[in-house]
Amino acid sequence: MALPEGTRALTQRVLELKRKNRAIILAHLYQRPEIQDVGDFVGDSLGLSQQAATAQADVIVFCGVHFMAESAKILSPEKVVVLPEPNAGCPMADMITAEDLRAKKRELPGVPVVCYVNSSAAVKAESDICCTSRNAVQIVESVPGDAIIFVPDRNLGDYAGRSTNKRVIAWDGFCATHDRITARDVVRAKKAHPGAVVMVHPECRPEVIDLADEVLSTSGMLDLARSSAATEFIVGTERGILYQLSRQNPGKRFFLPSEGKQYCANMKKITLKKVAWALERLEPRVTVPEEIRARAEQALQRMLDVSRPPSARE
Repeated sequence: MALPEGTRALTQRVLELKRKNRAIILAHLYQRPEIQDVGDFVGDSLGLSQQAATAQADVIVFCGVHFMAESAKILSPEKVVVLPEPNAGCPMADMITAEDLRAKKRELPGVPVVCYVNSSAAVKAESDICCTSRNAVQIVESVPGDAIIFVPDRNLGDYAGRSTNKRVIAWDGFCATHDRITARDVVRAKKAHPGAVVMVHPECRPEVIDLADEVLSTSGMLDLARSSAATEFIVGTERGILYQLSRQNPGKRFFLPSEGKQYCANMKKITLKKVAWALERLEPRVTVPEEIRARAEQALQRMLDVSRPPSARE
């Protein structure tokens, strides 16, 4: 995969500034290849949340979208958290506000709220526990009672409901990138690649999930591709993951059900030039009001406690 001109010099500058500022760079798997290359940790929401909580650094440069950088600040309030592109947001996170959630809680008093991490700090603060796409089923099962409110992703909520005995009352939000993938796209891809393993993200539509061999988070897809004897895979998530999939599995082939649809513009807003600029100035900084941060931290920490391996909880 060809990288933009000047990438080598910019990469060197970023690495120098990172050392100077005792910074750590966290990069989501949907980021540009050159951003993933400078990441100290490249992963999905759960992995990045855990890394943010344990990062041995003075500065966290978060190459992702705004809610992710907020999560890092929530878990590491003493550290400087920088988001190189402040306009890198998440449309799904914007589909619910703290006021919306408070109204839903008044409508359904006593029903616990499970909040997907793809949401604002203010929404997390109104929730009982957070989850990621990787641990959603585990988190939903861990919550007492037979019903939960799930925000903001209806598709992930539907998947969690079908995978547990809970009644899931899902907010009507969605990830446009995943929701654009249709069953027709998957059927067409399976016809073109009949021996391929179909792995899709749980943010996809229910009818797409029904056609999949595996329903996995992004890191789960990486794990499967490495461990499977299969050599071809149909990948139902944002196309940025193909960089790591191909890099880690040079003898295997990866196909998108609908290449033109599987693109998140927000995840591509961060460039190496912006990372270098952010490290030079330690701006733009992400802040979270303490009253919101403390309550959001409780929801995130409950998730981390549940998803931590049993041996690590002792």
